[in-house]
Amino acid sequence: MNENDASLESGDKAVPRWYVIQCKGGESFRAAEHLSNQGYDVFHPVLEVQKKRRGKLEWVSEPLFPYYLFIRLDRLVSNWRPIRSTRGVLKLVGFGDMPVAVNEDLVAALREQGSQRDDATANLYFRAGETVQITEGPFKDLQAVFAGHKGEERAIVLLNMLHRQQRLEVPVAQLRRS
Repeated sequence: MNENDASLESGDKAVPRWYVIQCKGGESFRAAEHLSNQGYDVFHPVLEVQKKRRGKLEWVSEPLFPYYLFIRLDRLVSNWRPIRSTRGVLKLVGFGDMPVAVNEDLVAALREQGSQRDDATANLYFRAGETVQITEGPFKDLQAVFAGHKGEERAIVLLNMLHRQQRLEVPVAQLRRS
């Protein structure tokens, strides 16, 4: 038995595993596309979020992990060489020169969450007209109607007070869905 046979018996079998790729700034979508075009199995988890663009809220896709994506590779069979020179890729994440595999259950859970997501839960923001509950401050535990965003961290809600809907500006972090 030679060294290669011993390493195969100790767990380095030809089994595909998930690894993490660090991407260049803002290029994770490009890296995922180019790696997929080369035939690699790539998982790039994204969220659909609302962003203000040209004065309007629009739905846009953003990476769940900015600068990172997952790639499924086999230690013995896969061709690792083209990965480093792929557009948008910075490096494989690891210790020293040795890439470290990611727990299969983690990637499976992320994929499962992504497939179950619908428009109501796919973003970190609320939709206009949605009933929310204020979780902190002087209006704690009161229900309100979400009216819109004011920047990324503030929101406008409509609170029923004195037989009228009053506009109130609160931090988004102090709201939860009712």
